[in-house]
Amino acid sequence: MAHLPPNTAIFSPSVARAAASAAKEWSFVDAWLARHYHGRSPPPFERNSDTLRALLALANANESADEKRQQVARLEAQALHALQQQHLQQQQQHQDDSQTPTAQETLSSAREAILTAIESSLSRDGLAALNAMASISLTQGLTYSTAPVADLGSRIITLSAQAAELEQTSARVQVLTRYVEYEAQQAAALVAELRDDPHYRPAADLAKQNLETQRKVKAMAARLPELRDRVSSLAVASSVGAGTPPSPTIEQVRREEEAYLALLAQKKELDARVRSFQGLPPDTDQARQQLESLRAELRHMTARRDAVFEGLVERETPRKSKRLP
Repeated sequence: MAHLPPNTAIFSPSVARAAASAAKEWSFVDAWLARHYHGRSPPPFERNSDTLRALLALANANESADEKRQQVARLEAQALHALQQQHLQQQQQHQDDSQTPTAQETLSSAREAILTAIESSLSRDGLAALNAMASISLTQGLTYSTAPVADLGSRIITLSAQAAELEQTSARVQVLTRYVEYEAQQAAALVAELRDDPHYRPAADLAKQNLETQRKVKAMAARLPELRDRVSSLAVASSVGAGTPPSPTIEQVRREEEAYLALLAQKKELDARVRSFQGLPPDTDQARQQLESLRAELRHMTARRDAVFEGLVERETPRKSKRLP
């Protein structure tokens, strides 16, 4: 009801309830803005339902992030307190054991020696992994007897996912905060410019125009489900008329692959046959003439080869001497 004047009487109970709810939400938003932004609040002309909805979402996200951050801080404090208590217990136990040495002291010292030897033989990555497992076990209150290593891994993955989600939420809140601050600065600059302009006068029917715009928005919002149903029905009709192609099976994919390989082999064969005609002119008659000339040259070279071969045979063949009578 930001479009109505402050002293306007409201006679409808539903409108009065909506106005009271909006006023309560605006008081929550103003308190949150005053707590985080040093008393800054949206200008009066920006007090509409869209701004209220955006600021409420921002405030709720910020409160949720603060609660989660406080929970993490409490968990860290509890873990630190547990470590301190455990350290004090170990010191007390060590003092008691030093005063009354027993077989348990021997076992404890042997265990400490074994653990120290194992820890000293670990690599840097192995030591980091061991410290991480110990930290997560201590944070979750688990021991090796109550949870296996796989359970610790799942807990680590869950915590990593939660941390990534919190980081993304925090990044979104920061972006939204910067956007709200930028819009507030732009609005403040516009208000200052309009206030300093002596020729600017707000329209007399500004409240009426605002009310009419809100009515149009509500009417279009009421028609949105009908338009969505119409669009979905048209999409279904078009898909039914066009016919959705069935999903291919493995047998069809195999047949298509065999056909593709056959076409690929045929292409290679044709490429080899076409490669033999490289160098010929593109004109058919000129190519035929060049082919005939090459054939004539081939025949000439073949005849010359045969003549040379016959001469070589006659020269190398021994001649028989004629007998005298």
